[in-house]
Amino acid sequence: MFTGLIEDIGKVLKIAKTGSSGRLDVSSAIPQEEIKLGDSVAVNGICLTVVEKGSRRIAFDVSPETIDRTAFKQLRQGHYVNLERALRLGDRLGGHIVSGHVDCVATIVSRREISGNFVYDFRIPGKFVRYIIEKGSVAIDGISLTVNTVSEDGFSVNIIPHTAQETNLQFRKPGDEVNIETDILGKYVERLLSGKTDRQGGVTMELLAKKGFL
Repeated sequence: MFTGLIEDIGKVLKIAKTGSSGRLDVSSAIPQEEIKLGDSVAVNGICLTVVEKGSRRIAFDVSPETIDRTAFKQLRQGHYVNLERALRLGDRLGGHIVSGHVDCVATIVSRREISGNFVYDFRIPGKFVRYIIEKGSVAIDGISLTVNTVSEDGFSVNIIPHTAQETNLQFRKPGDEVNIETDILGKYVERLLSGKTDRQGGVTMELLAKKGFL
């Protein structure tokens, strides 16, 4: 699990393809003694496993599923990526609960500056819009952000200067693709409410009404 608070901006040093799989090498200022082989690190919001490390660099194997479901295929040598190590028990949860499992890829539609802040508009596949709520949480390339507004095919966020400076959003422009992970709590609630009856022990709208919640 992650919090969506970015620790470091890494630079892609090398991308290698082996069939339908991949290997990613990135630079990192995270102290090497604090990283072990097998550790989980979110790279642009994708939970990957450290398979090699060296002087100011870490490497990851990337599965075909990850390549197909994320914006990984858009990465090139020299691109910047957000890095966050997995949450430790007892750490402060400063962002929100992020699993590192990307739901979909969004496209940046526009980027505009307002009073020193930056407003980004994103377009996402229609079936994922229902998981985005105004003033709710969303992870964009692994960054925990608050949703400003929601439309039929997307949403917007407001980025303060500090967030822009400390993440790769400072390099993002319209047309770029980013990884989106919607709030995991909403997905669990939807699953509990779908196709269950009171007798099966599931939560339904009828059960909530009977118990006085509606």
